[in-house]
Amino acid sequence: MTNETIRVALIDDQELVRMGLRMMLDPLPDITVVGEASDGRQAIDLARAGGVDVMLMDVRMPGVDGIAATEAITAASGAPRVLVLTTFDLDEYAFGALRAGASGFLLKDARPEDLFGAIRAVHSGDAALAPRVTARMIERFVDAPAPRAEQDPLLETLTPREREILVAIGEGLSNDELAERFFLSVSTVKTHIGRLLQKLGARDRVQLVIRSYEWGLVG
Repeated sequence: MTNETIRVALIDDQELVRMGLRMMLDPLPDITVVGEASDGRQAIDLARAGGVDVMLMDVRMPGVDGIAATEAITAASGAPRVLVLTTFDLDEYAFGALRAGASGFLLKDARPEDLFGAIRAVHSGDAALAPRVTARMIERFVDAPAPRAEQDPLLETLTPREREILVAIGEGLSNDELAERFFLSVSTVKTHIGRLLQKLGARDRVQLVIRSYEWGLVG
């Protein structure tokens, strides 16, 4: 583990929620809260000002909501990662946030340890999805008629090993688990993931997960 401090911004229209999150996060040695916003417009301005690594984003806020703010923030080069944190356990919010570019989705009833781990995960480029959200994502894409993956020319650019890793990422495997499954070093796994991101035009691991489901590679 490095000594790098993860700079976090809290985006929520409820001051008490922001206060509670700050009280949990501030004592951690590797995470520091550097800003707050009470709506999506303020969040966009905060992201553009720089100095934020991860934003904890509420969904339902007055004016610009969390999903619209996430889309605007993640569209910019060098944007902070967005971890959506909400009380609403609804598909439309989870999928909307992930498609908008969020790197993770957690419910506010998550354990503090899960929240801390999710912040660290998205900061490192990993995905952080609540188990309930992941399960329903699988159900949704499995039940829907998926397009044939072979029809997408992007898939033809992948090597057989890259395709195997893409499937495993869709199954939710971590870098360590990928290394174990394919008898590779973690650094080699990271290299493969970097190539997948580049070839598929994906911003992060969450988008790789979504792509694997949309293509019908998982399930």
